[in-house]
Amino acid sequence: MSDNQQAITEDQWRQAKLIWDYHLMHHKLRPVDVAIGLGSHDLGVAAHSAELYRAGLFPTLVFTGGNSPTTAKVFPRGEAVHFREHAIDLGVPADAILLEPNAGNTGQNITLSREVLASAGIAPTTVLLVSKPYMERRSFATARKLWPDVEILCASEPLEFEDYVKSIGDEKLVLDMVVGDLQRVTEYPKLGFAIEQEAPEDVYEAYESLVRDGFTSRLIAS
Repeated sequence: MSDNQQAITEDQWRQAKLIWDYHLMHHKLRPVDVAIGLGSHDLGVAAHSAELYRAGLFPTLVFTGGNSPTTAKVFPRGEAVHFREHAIDLGVPADAILLEPNAGNTGQNITLSREVLASAGIAPTTVLLVSKPYMERRSFATARKLWPDVEILCASEPLEFEDYVKSIGDEKLVLDMVVGDLQRVTEYPKLGFAIEQEAPEDVYEAYESLVRDGFTSRLIAS
């Protein structure tokens, strides 16, 4: 365990878990027209997408994402390319996967995936977004803004907060990312990037406390 990990207090854990729970949409999954696996540093998105495909929830899966400073070394050929390969290794037929290798943010994930689907002659009415757990709410809000005529459902690996932290292996980083995504949920609607999402007062209080405590590496500049 690193010094950063040891420095996280019980109260900070409680606050982070409160925000984590808010990020989860708790959607009840059912069959949809297509799924979109959102690229990131987390290969669990590809694994869970493959699991949901094998469960028969959708016939077509889009992986979207190019590179970012946090993923270039891990996925040098791009997030979507590596996600696709991992899903194929897990049993998803190659012809069931469409590739969108250029997106650099969540808005582009949605708009470019929509273009890829249209080029394939697919016009879905129901779309399942598969993301990191703490990104469910932001991806939902973004898709509802940019693609309002489809029904959006969200899914992520069904991991408890503590188990997700262990899977990433860096406690401080995960808390920073949970905090950063809540800031985006709050600020992006003001910029026209997403629909507004209300959050309980205790969630905002937890956010403000963690910001004061220095969990700020994933905040966007004001």
